Order: sequence, then structure tokens, then C-alpha cells
Amino acid sequence: MLQFDEEMAPTIAKDTLDTSKRVKVSEKRLINCNQVDVNQLMPLKYKWAWEHYLNGCANNWMPTEVPMAKDIELWKSNGLSPDERRVIMRNLGFFSTAESLVGNNIVLAIFKHVTNPEIRQYLLRQSFEEAIHTHTFHYIVESLSLDQGEVFNMYNEINSIHNKDEFEMRLTADILRPDFSTATPEGTQKFLENLIGYYIIMEGIFFYSGFVMMLSFHRQNKMTGVGEQFQYILRDETIHLNFGIDLINGIKEENPHVWTPAFQAHIIDLIKEAVELEYLYAKDCLPKGILGLSAPMFREYVQYITDRRLERIGLKPLFQSKNPFPWMSETIDLGKEKNFFETRVTEYQSAASLVWT
Repeated sequence: MLQFDEEMAPTIAKDTLDTSKRVKVSEKRLINCNQVDVNQLMPLKYKWAWEHYLNGCANNWMPTEVPMAKDIELWKSNGLSPDERRVIMRNLGFFSTAESLVGNNIVLAIFKHVTNPEIRQYLLRQSFEEAIHTHTFHYIVESLSLDQGEVFNMYNEINSIHNKDEFEMRLTADILRPDFSTATPEGTQKFLENLIGYYIIMEGIFFYSGFVMMLSFHRQNKMTGVGEQFQYILRDETIHLNFGIDLINGIKEENPHVWTPAFQAHIIDLIKEAVELEYLYAKDCLPKGILGLSAPMFREYVQYITDRRLERIGLKPLFQSKNPFPWMSETIDLGKEKNFFETRVTEYQSAASLVWT
């Protein structure tokens, strides 16, 4: 039997009564905080982060619970033109790598430098969702019997995809250096640059033109299983974007000295470069018009959503473009209300004998 050591009693009592290490909400900071234990979640200071976490949990889904039989039948038939297949393949190639880049950036670059536990809690949830998204593209590729090497290596072989991925990896490189720190103004700016590069540009701009392309098939009752999965990814990405904007604005508020005119001009230049990269990607995907889509429409759309992203981080719009795809706003709103589990698998079986309700 465990014996109670009376000599330890004063230590136990002292530890029990010591309240000097309790977390004070006012001492919490998003980055550069050494006063508060990053492991102590409560009490919450950034309630918006916890709300994003709960919203993410409420959206939980798995790609393997989406039926693919109609997609497989259509893909094997002559029901899709070569230009339509090109759009689908290009987007699978881009997203399959991009989701991994986002996940790696969270785990290897962002998480380490965040000193707030509720922000970290959400980042853990988001990293799981990025894994689900990568799983989704594997599931689609496998279901359609596509060449896995062709799809997952497209970022090395297709310039328009490679250039977007290389743009993002450039923003991660400095953060991954062993000696990188956010303790200096320059370090905080570099960290903000990374957050803007991934939340505003990758998830808020690059992803959204891909969503338009893929959901246009779904709107015409083509590739409905793939389209449904893209709807769920879009729902996740909407939360990712909103979280990222809150995080960027929070760091700006706590570190106003780094949000200089020169740094703002640098961010605007990066975003302009990204808009051009996305337009070149759209031209590559759509050398000819399909499904009522054309490359010039995507320049207009990318410029429109870029202005919205700029406004939300306190920068002025650049383009004053109109939205050529107003139905996308409706899709985002409807996605929040859709009950994923209305179409879930009735029981888990082998892929050859799934039964769907």
C-alpha cells in the first residue's frame, strides 16, 4: 500500500495553495508571450478562436461517406469533353498538393510561434481538416481510377500549379529557419506575411477560383460526388479564412508598430502577384470556355474576392471588379445549413459493397 510521507505535506500544501501561477486573461497574447503558460486554455481571452474551433467540430465529415457511383459512371463514359476533363484534372492536381502545403505550414511554421492556447486549439482542428482534405483527393483519384502519379505530381509538371505552390513555399522558408523568431518587429512582419500568404492568398484566393470551377460541374448535375466533397471543403475553408483574418487582425492590434506603410505596400505587392498567378492558372485550366466559364471571367472574379480580402485586413480595394459568379455566395450560405449526415453511409463495408441511403 502507498505510504503517505509526512515530510511531503508542507510541499503539497504549498503547491495546492499557490495561486501565483494562475493565468490572467489580460496577460495572454497571440504571439511573443512569455508570462502565461501556453498549455493553460482557460480562462479564454480570444473567444472568437474557440467559436471557430466549435464551428469546425460541428462541420465534421469524411470523404469516404460520399457516394461516387455516378461520378465513376460519368468519368468512364463519353459524357465529359476533353476540356471538362482538363479542368477536373488540373484542380485535383492543384488541390492535392496545396492542402498538404497548408497543413505543413500550420504544423511546422505557425503552431510553434503562437503563444496562445485557444489559437493552438483551433490550429490543431484545422490541421486535422487539412488531412481530411488531402484524404479527399486520394479518395477521388482512387474512385475514378486515375493515375495517382499524374495527379499528385502535377505540381512538378504543370507550370501554373508549380508557380502557385512555389510562391507559397517561399513564404514559409524563413519561418522554418531554426533561428527564426517573432520577437523582433521584422520577425513579426515575416510571420504576418506568412499568415496573409496562406489564409488570405492560398485559402482565400487560390482556392476560391478552383471552387467555382468544380462546383460549376455540380450545378449542372455532373460529377456530383466530387462536387459534394468540394462543398464540404468550401465550408471548412470559409471557417479557415475567417479564423485567419481574425488572427491577422489580432496580431496587428497587439503589435501596431509593425503595420507600417512600407509593410502594407509589400503585402499589396504580394497579393497583386498572387492575382496574376491565379489568372494564369485559370487560363491554363480553361483554354476554351466550358460550362459558362472563361478565363477572363476568372480575372474578374479573382479581383473581386481579392478586394473583399483586402478590406477585411484593413487595406483598400485595388480592382473594383464585379462578381461574375453571384451564385458562389449562395453556395457558401447554403453550405452552412446543409446536413452532411443526411447522405452518410448506413454501415461501413468494403468499397465494392457500399449501401447508401
